[in-house]
Amino acid sequence: MFKKVYTQQYPFDYYGTKPRYHGRHVLNRHPDGLEKCVGCELCAWACPADAIYVEGGDNTDEQRFSPGERYGKVYQINYLRCIFCGLCIEACPTRSLTMSNEYELALDDRQQLIYTKEQLMAPLLPGMEAPPHPMRLGDDEKDYYASRSQAPLQQGEPQSTANVAGRPITGHANRMGQHHGS
Repeated sequence: MFKKVYTQQYPFDYYGTKPRYHGRHVLNRHPDGLEKCVGCELCAWACPADAIYVEGGDNTDEQRFSPGERYGKVYQINYLRCIFCGLCIEACPTRSLTMSNEYELALDDRQQLIYTKEQLMAPLLPGMEAPPHPMRLGDDEKDYYASRSQAPLQQGEPQSTANVAGRPITGHANRMGQHHGS
């Protein structure tokens, strides 16, 4: 009550959001670069706004995109419908889908607000190889979901390099169930 009122001069003064803010979605990768999405379509079923479209495809030994039998061949999120409720990330069994802190999603063209898999995928970090390639973290898909295979990952790494407008994304991935201090 006794503080001076400050009006944020957006977009000239850019302030980050709180760590648990629900912003733009990100499709994550395993430490070797394979996609975590297995094309199960549970996120699409959980979405109350019907904003997610997923079409699964089958992995082969020559063309492997994820450690399981299937992968997300087509993945689209319509941000004209999305209400950012987070039910899709709760439904994801592989923790493939998370939400970043990016909130600047206003565009002039409605067609550009339908994000495709290529726009949603997390960038390849150093040491990752672009899929398709064989599994590198173990002999079968169970090795990918063991805690020791996730050890090289560090929480808080940037999830993407830029949004549609070209501004760097400053958001970080948060693990579900953890609070700010833990």
